[in-house]
Amino acid sequence: MFAKQLVTVVGTVAGVTGLIIAGTLLTSPRVHADDEHSSSDESQIELGLQIAPVHLTYEKHNRKLVGLGSYLVNAAGECNGCHSAGPATQYVTGRNPFQRLGPFTPPKMVNPATYLGGGRDFLQIGPIVSATVPPHIVSRNLTPDKTGLPEGGATFAEFFDTIRNGTDHDHLHPNCSATITTNCFPPPFNGDLLQVMPWPAYQDWTDRNLLAIYEYLKAIPCIAGIPGPGGVRGPGHDCP
Repeated sequence: MFAKQLVTVVGTVAGVTGLIIAGTLLTSPRVHADDEHSSSDESQIELGLQIAPVHLTYEKHNRKLVGLGSYLVNAAGECNGCHSAGPATQYVTGRNPFQRLGPFTPPKMVNPATYLGGGRDFLQIGPIVSATVPPHIVSRNLTPDKTGLPEGGATFAEFFDTIRNGTDHDHLHPNCSATITTNCFPPPFNGDLLQVMPWPAYQDWTDRNLLAIYEYLKAIPCIAGIPGPGGVRGPGHDCP
């Protein structure tokens, strides 16, 4: 999303952080309850660490969260499908499982140069939005920037709010008005919310799931990408 707009979705990943603070979440009964039963996630954790398509950097005590986050991002979800530059570069040449016009050598291999780096153009969203000049929506870069935080420096509170409530903390696509006539959403769409990212499908993940995804995104390599519309948080951002 996979946050701030799964797309900028899209894409493409600041605002209302008063709703939650990370400290409260980390000490909440809901999170502790998840931790008490974390042993049941062991197979998902191990699989997540195995299928991560890039080198991961994390502290030993974070292993379980990072592994679970990878499982959710790469197996249970398909975040890279939107949060990469598009089908043409999502997989390594010759290892694209969708390619049937040329040689394909199993198994599939995700392209690490574009992995979760954003940049997929969702301008052609057809009847979803009817406007004279439809908003140019590009999937956000979910990789950590020079601050070490994912999605261009998003705090966990921002990430949590984005997935739970669909909040676009970057405000890249406001509602159209007399003074805002391009790259905007006309009513009845709410420009404060992500209109392409399927956050309603993800908002019921547990607190621990969201924390695991966030920690996983912190553990992947930074991709600088290219400057996005408005120059705000991607798909381009500064790497360490």
